[in-house]
Amino acid sequence: MQPTMRVLISGGGIAGPTLAWFLAKAGAQVTVFEKSHELPPHGQGIDITGSAITVIKKMGLLDEVRRLNTTEKGTQFIDPQGRPFAPFPLNGGAGVSFTNELEIIRGDLAKLLYDATENDANVSYRFGVTVKEVVSNDDSIVQVETSDGEMQEFDLLVAADGQWSKLRKQCFPPESIQVIDKGMNVAYWTVPRSPSDNDWWNIYLAGRGRIISLRPDPHGSTRTMLDLMPCNDTQKREWQEASEGGRKVQQELLRREFADAGWQAQRVLDCMDQSPDFYFHPLHQIKMTKWSNNRVICLGDTAFAPTPLTGMGTSMAIIGAYCLAGELSKLSNGQHPSEAFEAYESVLRPFVEEVQKIPFFIPGIAHPEQAWKRWLLHNCIAVVSSLARTPWIMNKLPIKRDDEFPLPSYAVFDDEALRKLGVASSP
Repeated sequence: MQPTMRVLISGGGIAGPTLAWFLAKAGAQVTVFEKSHELPPHGQGIDITGSAITVIKKMGLLDEVRRLNTTEKGTQFIDPQGRPFAPFPLNGGAGVSFTNELEIIRGDLAKLLYDATENDANVSYRFGVTVKEVVSNDDSIVQVETSDGEMQEFDLLVAADGQWSKLRKQCFPPESIQVIDKGMNVAYWTVPRSPSDNDWWNIYLAGRGRIISLRPDPHGSTRTMLDLMPCNDTQKREWQEASEGGRKVQQELLRREFADAGWQAQRVLDCMDQSPDFYFHPLHQIKMTKWSNNRVICLGDTAFAPTPLTGMGTSMAIIGAYCLAGELSKLSNGQHPSEAFEAYESVLRPFVEEVQKIPFFIPGIAHPEQAWKRWLLHNCIAVVSSLARTPWIMNKLPIKRDDEFPLPSYAVFDDEALRKLGVASSP
């Protein structure tokens, strides 16, 4: 890597700190801006799968990730009478489950990555600070004005500030960014754990395009998710307006839409006002024609948000951070970072595009409007559940995993090189 490469990362979630960890090990001087004044300790469960697990192992963090596991035992569906049916256990059915082995609350993973980097002499964090303006992005330097009025210069700028990135909007033309509406709206929050709660991901199809789900966490509370696919243009417009409104408007809409949904609807709606982590958003994919512009590069959801429908957002962010750091580590003195950016995109883009391919019938098939469609879907799910728990049948099926990415090898990040830096890779 070029000596004392100065890197600014905007975003202290998952992709940003992962990139900071690897760049620091390669000798770069890294500054991370995070708009929040402290790391949000909340969020929903996220998956770490495939080659992202290998990256976490390299960082020596796998044991901690396992310790912070959500404890989820599998997924089960709930019938209109509130009774569980169609289980998909984590360890059963030859790996056929909606639950993954490494499930962790997003806030827990963000804190773990922050703890792994905060004491590194090559990494500094600035909370409550953002990039107000990219003043210059030319062949020699990136100059930014910060939200607190400072002018700072860096060798490159990484936009890892999420799918609604303000930096991306500043640095890339609108025609290079495609926002794909998946027609589904989601709200998440945390509720106090009830004695009747269990350690399964419980999914209730409420009809009229609605779903309610409850999931365990390792902190003695329960994570809930309510989602809806609008059934008509009027409903779609209401949800769009709510997504652009404030929390009060969003919660009033949720109460109207889910008041008669049944099962645990009233319980979770009653807990909504007090929840510290209420989050409401439409499901959108982000696609870009090119992830970089001169000395600015997009990473994670900023570049390629796949939506939670893929279960791959976190893993792609981790893998992307590793690959970007690896390509930057190969630069010789005097080489422009755009050469590393192009190599990074060449390596990662085919995998990203494959993950982002969501079948046309998803998520619609999981959101039946009429009762008879729900009944039919329930019966189909029950059959699949039964087959998935029949080993001799599953052993005959060619089950293909789509989360495996051939992780590139970078000399500076091989196990021996990391060991010399005091990093004990996880077994």
